Amino acid sequence: MKRREFMTKAGIGGVATATALATPAIAQDRIEIAMVSTWPRDFPGLGTGAQRFAERLGDVTDGRIQVTYYAAGERVGAFDSFDEVASGNAQAYHAADYYWKGKHPGWAYFTAVPFGLAYAEMTAWLEWMGGQELYDELAGEFGLKCIPMGNTGVQWGGWFNKEITSGDDLKGLKMRIPGLGGDVMAKLGASPVSLPGGQIYENLVSGAIDATEWVGPWNDEAMKFYEAAKYYYYPGMHEPASQLAVGFNASFWSSLSESDKALVGAVAQAENGNVMAEYNAKNGAALERLQTEQGVEVREFNEDVYEAFGRGAAEVFAEVVEHSAMARRIHESMLNARKIVGDYVQLNDVEYINKRNAVLEG
Repeated sequence: MKRREFMTKAGIGGVATATALATPAIAQDRIEIAMVSTWPRDFPGLGTGAQRFAERLGDVTDGRIQVTYYAAGERVGAFDSFDEVASGNAQAYHAADYYWKGKHPGWAYFTAVPFGLAYAEMTAWLEWMGGQELYDELAGEFGLKCIPMGNTGVQWGGWFNKEITSGDDLKGLKMRIPGLGGDVMAKLGASPVSLPGGQIYENLVSGAIDATEWVGPWNDEAMKFYEAAKYYYYPGMHEPASQLAVGFNASFWSSLSESDKALVGAVAQAENGNVMAEYNAKNGAALERLQTEQGVEVREFNEDVYEAFGRGAAEVFAEVVEHSAMARRIHESMLNARKIVGDYVQLNDVEYINKRNAVLEG
């Protein structure tokens, strides 16, 4: 072969090869996701964070991954989301996974448990201390894959129609409070009720319940609980960092490419921090409005009440760890993170804020 012919053919082949390698993989099939949720549509933080996540997945893929979002009641009821996705009828849900504690108490730990992990501790546990691996193991038993997506931080203790000055004041109280926090209240003589967010106000106004917890000032103001209850208590022992999650049907998740799994995880991680930042940005102003415009009386749970909470929590955890080896492993892993991360946060972050405020106020 003549040198000129060889070089010409080689050049053409080289260009073709380079072009093939440079062509982006954009011809993949469109992925359709039906995503159900436990929140009312456009509900601040909880709902809007989930909606942003759904929209963002479409944006970053130029519509190749298309999520159709269904708020609570639009496709299934709020508490039917788990079964809808585990069965494969929908591909994803957004929820607080402690709603499923009746299926296994371990689910509660990946949202919040009494005297459990605050946001910094929760994030460290899930991402760096074995929490996500345990999460995957538990979720896998139910045909799911769950990814953290959104956090509310420490929640408030709740709205009450009477002052709570001792553990005895909780006896006979009908209170909307889900998760293991509800179990603690039951140990103290209250009657816990689990209601989706959209049904709380009407039950509080009608007197069907005497008290409720929900989230914190920003969300609670939007729910207008101040119209039905006078006293607003803090801090909540029941949800020190309410971790929200997007849960996928395991078969659907396994069908995704590794790059799509990484992409979904990255979008969820970004929105996880975004939701927490939004709550931190908006809770303070909402609390001020509740006090100055609505006349809400803010109260702090005293030591007697918190000691009662502690006794109730100890009883609940003693039962949880006897449920199964899986429940015990999750509980012990959480305790380890609470000790290691919590001690450092107390020494460093908390002490800095205390000293900063003392100087600024001095």
